Formats: sequence, structure tokens, C-alpha cells
Amino acid sequence: MPSRILKTVEYVRVNGGCKNASERIVKETTLTINVDGEHYATAMILATLEKEFTVGNLYVQGVIKKADDIKTITIKNNIAEVILAGKKPKRVVPAAVTTDLKVSAEDIFNSVKAILKSRVFSETEAVHSAGLFLNGKEEICIAEDLGRHNALDKVIGYGLLHGIDFSKTLAASTGRQPSEMIIKCRNAGIPIITTKGVPTSLAVEMAEKTGITIAGLVRGSTMIVYSCPKRVEGCDEI
Repeated sequence: MPSRILKTVEYVRVNGGCKNASERIVKETTLTINVDGEHYATAMILATLEKEFTVGNLYVQGVIKKADDIKTITIKNNIAEVILAGKKPKRVVPAAVTTDLKVSAEDIFNSVKAILKSRVFSETEAVHSAGLFLNGKEEICIAEDLGRHNALDKVIGYGLLHGIDFSKTLAASTGRQPSEMIIKCRNAGIPIITTKGVPTSLAVEMAEKTGITIAGLVRGSTMIVYSCPKRVEGCDEI
């Protein structure tokens, strides 16, 4: 694995006795984002897809409406310098996500399986993963980070930079799904989010109001569709 995201540490293992050992753990990296010369945010991230993270975060926070709103972006020494193409655009976030996208249960199972194949997680058990899938089937991007929020920003940023129509995508994410994850999906226009974990009650309420489908506890051949089941084939007939 790249040394920029993993570091070997020495430690003492206790298991019926004490023994010196070593292993690699993930590095926590600071990324400072400046927009037009002013400090915008500082995030602790896994040092991969920094450009995508920056673009995705600016997009879901409403700073930009499209990739072309960024004139230049330079990342050096853990600082992302973003120059906008013009004045900060006024972006109106839709109250709800509207789309005719429907996916199969198999698509949902496959999306969660795909993001769980992380070699970094297998070694460290210390990262979250997110993925973006066109029409619920075609893998667009899978990213890892210290937090599920950052990982989602990365795949959204990748999609924006590659001209993806988010209304035709499914997002998969590891771990619990709080309301912030639903807000990010709403702001990007992503209609479906899937996870091996569970959402919070506020996330479900917000998803119902904004037209987002949450499929949680996706394990083996079962899942729970917590909101807007009409986008899952078979559930739309109930």
C-alpha cells in the first residue's frame, strides 16, 4: 500500500502475555481548502483522491453548481487552492430528488459487496468506503476515507468531474447513515443510498421528505428498505 496512507507502528500485543509486534495503520492527513485565497475548511482525510474530495465537498455544500465553476485547483503540501471561474454562484438546492430510476434487489446487493472489497480495510479495519454506480449497475468510482462523509464527497466529486448525471446513480456507503449523508445525496441529486449498516430516525424522516431511497442492513440476500421503496423493483407493487 502507498506509504502516504499507511504507517508502520510498534506496539505491545496482550494475549495471555505481552509481546512486541508491529503493523501498519492508516495515516490521518490534514487537508486545508482555500477558495479564492480565503480559508474555506480544514478536513482530516485519507490522502487519496484529494481533488475529488475538494470538488465534491464544494458541490454538496453549494459553493459550486458545476465543475466548470472552478477555474483552477492546485493541491500541494496538504493545501488545496481553489480559484473560482467567477463570483461564487448562487445555487438553489432542490427540496426533493426527482427521477425515474429503478434498481433491482440484485443491484443493491452488488453495490454493497463492491465497496466492501477494500484491501485497506482488510488490513487496518480503519476506513469507510463509498461507491457511485450508474443506473445502479455500472461502477463509476469507489473511494475510501477515515469517515463515511468524506468518502461520499470523493465519489460525488469524481462524478461531477466526469459529467455524471447524479439522478441516474446509486450511492453505496459503509456504516451508519446519519442525516448528513442524506443531505449530501439530496444536494447532489442522488436518489438511492445503500448500506450494510442502518440509518438514523432523522435520516429516514429526511429521506422520505426529499424522495431518497435508503436500503439498509444489506446483508446476504436480505435488506430493509427504510424509505421510498418505489425505486426498488418489486417493492413498488406493495
